[in-house]
Amino acid sequence: MINVTLKQFRYFDALARTGHFGRAADACAISQPALSMQIKELEDALGTQLFERSARSVHLTPLGEDLAARVREILRAVDEIGDLARADDERLVGRFRIGVIPTVAPYLIPRVMQGLAADHPDLDIYIRETVTPKLIGELSEGRLDAAILALPASEPGLSEEALFDEDFVLIRPTTEASAPVPSKEGLRTMRLLLLEEGHCFRDQALSFCDIRTAQPREMLDGSSLSTLVQMVSVGIGVTLLPEMALAVETRSADVAVQRFPKPQPSRTIGMVWRKSSPLTSQLRQLADLVKATAA
Repeated sequence: MINVTLKQFRYFDALARTGHFGRAADACAISQPALSMQIKELEDALGTQLFERSARSVHLTPLGEDLAARVREILRAVDEIGDLARADDERLVGRFRIGVIPTVAPYLIPRVMQGLAADHPDLDIYIRETVTPKLIGELSEGRLDAAILALPASEPGLSEEALFDEDFVLIRPTTEASAPVPSKEGLRTMRLLLLEEGHCFRDQALSFCDIRTAQPREMLDGSSLSTLVQMVSVGIGVTLLPEMALAVETRSADVAVQRFPKPQPSRTIGMVWRKSSPLTSQLRQLADLVKATAA
């Protein structure tokens, strides 16, 4: 019988994800020598090398690649055993790992966390902010309990709960404040500033404008909504902003805000979680609380 431990599997998973002993050790809150020793013991127990080591990087061997997928399944199953025990308690207690897209997190999460801290003191919320594809992946792998993102997620293994709808507004330089609100066709002729690839808000803006291929001379990418608004304020172009971000992002920027005529461009923000999650009842409660806060 092969003698391996869950601890070794967690360290192996961290190293497989990061490809770096130092970062993996930090993620596991242990020293790098201790992590290296545990990885070596795991390789000795299995009688094979799992990583190719070089001076600057660490890569999984073919067998290591196969093992990584199995280990993630094992760790997710172990985590769900703990969730099964928590599922007997209908109250919102313990730790919940929630992912949130960047165009929602700064504007919604502070209000949500404030309300939860006051009404549910035994609740421990861990927030992970990143783009939708990463959230979906981490949710499927069991590293997150739920995610708040733009619907539909269109993933068959996930349950979806709509939280609220919000409109998009046009942000343009103040020198253009009196100009008519452009049509979709008009927007396509303007220098439209968008979030970089990977953000679902970028895709939604492109869809509204009916732009399928971005031409570099007409469009510029930014890493955050704040960056886009500041670029607009100095006359570089125009951008779209979700309504919840309006108060925060325009308070220190010299820009004009214009609303599109109906039907206005909009998105639906919702919470998603694995259909197999034992914490479904608690996650629905949490979704209701977020919905009430957003309202």
